[in-house]
Amino acid sequence: MRAVYQIMGAAIRKTGRPMVYNICQYGRGDVGEWGPLAGGNLRRTGVNIGDRWESMAAAAMAEIEMAGFAGPGHWNDPDLLEVGDGGMIAVEYRTQFSLWAMLGAPLIAGTDVREMTPEARQILLNKEVIAVDQDRLGRVASVVSSTRTTQVWARPLADGSYAVALFNPGEAEAQISVSWDDLHETGAFHVRDLWAHADRGYLWSGYGATVPAHGVVMVRLTR
Repeated sequence: MRAVYQIMGAAIRKTGRPMVYNICQYGRGDVGEWGPLAGGNLRRTGVNIGDRWESMAAAAMAEIEMAGFAGPGHWNDPDLLEVGDGGMIAVEYRTQFSLWAMLGAPLIAGTDVREMTPEARQILLNKEVIAVDQDRLGRVASVVSSTRTTQVWARPLADGSYAVALFNPGEAEAQISVSWDDLHETGAFHVRDLWAHADRGYLWSGYGATVPAHGVVMVRLTR
């Protein structure tokens, strides 16, 4: 399929028109290595996800291993956002939106926007989370610490701040913390909760929160 995608990429460039080219190779055939050379701006990294927790969480966690293939102009695409489709609860939809933003993934709504619930609208229009997704530095998240049931994802941003997701894929509420040591940083950071839209103050060593099952607490750390 590589040759076919290269032909299409060349044809798009020849038009002189700005287009987004998504290579839908489902992660097969080493597409992460040759996708950008074929002109791909996005490339699917796995099979279609379903509107259920197990499918979405598996897709999100698999993306971490592919982070090195993503960057400005050529992004990993773990598939559509399921937010509002009805198969998951609000906490799980916020988790998908958060993790996709941490990954710099395309935020493509898969729901019928004409009939969105207020809850779905509130998730999809969170400008603070969208700003993390679209940060111009183009670095994607890595897991900086983990336990058997929790993970801390961190993403450096263009202004020198960090986006951090305290991720609880487990089945029970959990206390999750990020240490500045995990980020190889020292000194004070201002903490902003991106879902509560609330400032948590300046902290010198780390930040922790109680995270619901299947949930994420997402913060931005700024000097």
